[in-house]
Amino acid sequence: MSEVNKTAQAKVDTRKTEINKGIIIFNKMGIWVIVIGLLVLGTIIAAAGGGNFFQASNIQSILEAVALQGMVCAGLFYIVYAGNMNDMSIPLTMALAGMLTVQSINLGFPVALMIGIASGVGVGLVNGFMIGKLKANPIIWTWGFNLLISGIVRVVWQGRQLYADSVAADTEYAQNAANAFYSISRTYLTGVFSLMALVMIIMFVISWFIHAKTSFGQKLKMVGTNYEAAKLSGINCSRVITLSYVICSTCSAIAGIFYAAFRQVASYENGTGYDFSCLTCVLLGGTLLGGGKGSVIRTFGGVLAYGILNNILSWTGLGTYEKYTVQGIVFLIIVWINTYSERKLGRG
Repeated sequence: MSEVNKTAQAKVDTRKTEINKGIIIFNKMGIWVIVIGLLVLGTIIAAAGGGNFFQASNIQSILEAVALQGMVCAGLFYIVYAGNMNDMSIPLTMALAGMLTVQSINLGFPVALMIGIASGVGVGLVNGFMIGKLKANPIIWTWGFNLLISGIVRVVWQGRQLYADSVAADTEYAQNAANAFYSISRTYLTGVFSLMALVMIIMFVISWFIHAKTSFGQKLKMVGTNYEAAKLSGINCSRVITLSYVICSTCSAIAGIFYAAFRQVASYENGTGYDFSCLTCVLLGGTLLGGGKGSVIRTFGGVLAYGILNNILSWTGLGTYEKYTVQGIVFLIIVWINTYSERKLGRG
């Protein structure tokens, strides 16, 4: 054999170039594989305790437990997808919407509801202007704005909690409005399906349509993938980011109204922790913190996974702190798997 052939053979690249099929499958269906796995695990644990995981009351409990988080996630998805990581003003947006709704209850339930939702739109416009137009850091600004809203709420209402039936005037119209407000979190269609769960699903359907079927969704993908390239292509990036914050804050306001109705009290503490728990659900669904990759449907899967895991932990009888520990471990593992699969596919 000639020296030339020996050299050619020595330079043959034998490195592995094929991507594991398991990684591809997980990348496409990851969250649903996790949901199915959790359902199987829940079935086993419930059966071991003599129960039925799929009984109607348990499924109803899971959907009710994640309804508020799902409402927020239907909007928070857009913030993460746009590459802005998180909206730290979610807790006080929820609290403010609930308090304004209760405070306005004498105007009638529909008007009070619109005022509460409008407060979310206002918060979104401020966040969008500061981050989209003035290029403020999304985490620092929304965290600071959250503190500002907290201060305003405490000063205006002097740290008091609001009860719709107490705020309502002593008239039949006002009292009926207060009762209607309380009932929205305790209404069941056909006696089984919670109105809160239905509203969550409707919000996800609308969110999916906006993301998948409108030009805004396509522009948002470009902004999240490469901001500078999107700007050079003629996209009004400031407007796209502003709209994403308006959507997020509006969804948070709706969740805040339901939260206040569920607790039967509007308070500045309502919504505490929802910024991180909802971000966890969005990340579980496979949306990348860097933006440009994710889907509304998989975000819904992340919400379900969050609810199913909490339900399973309840079946096991673990205490609150033990539950937090297990949740943290499971979620870190799942997020690591998502990140690992993205890197293997050359997208992370």
